[in-house]
Amino acid sequence: MLVLSRQRDETIMIGDEIEVTVVDIRGDKVRLGINAPTRIAVHRKEVYEAIKRENEQAARLQHDREIDVLSRTIAPGPLRNRVSPRLPTGKPMKGSITA
Repeated sequence: MLVLSRQRDETIMIGDEIEVTVVDIRGDKVRLGINAPTRIAVHRKEVYEAIKRENEQAARLQHDREIDVLSRTIAPGPLRNRVSPRLPTGKPMKGSITA
């Protein structure tokens, strides 16, 4: 971890696009101002972790829903050819490859 010292109104650059400025210092609280492109999400860590947990839960729910839908689309019992209920037996079909 890089540790830097800054005073009020001083700025740290992260790459070319992100500025972190010390806006105020009161006791043990430091207020930071962050300028970053809108495509970069900026959150307090506890908010970020809550968002991450919610996303993981949503992904699990979506996965469970997909499994449920798939299990309902597979008919119980033996698997059958859904195009033709009975495949012809005996001689090979025209155009089929034989060994």
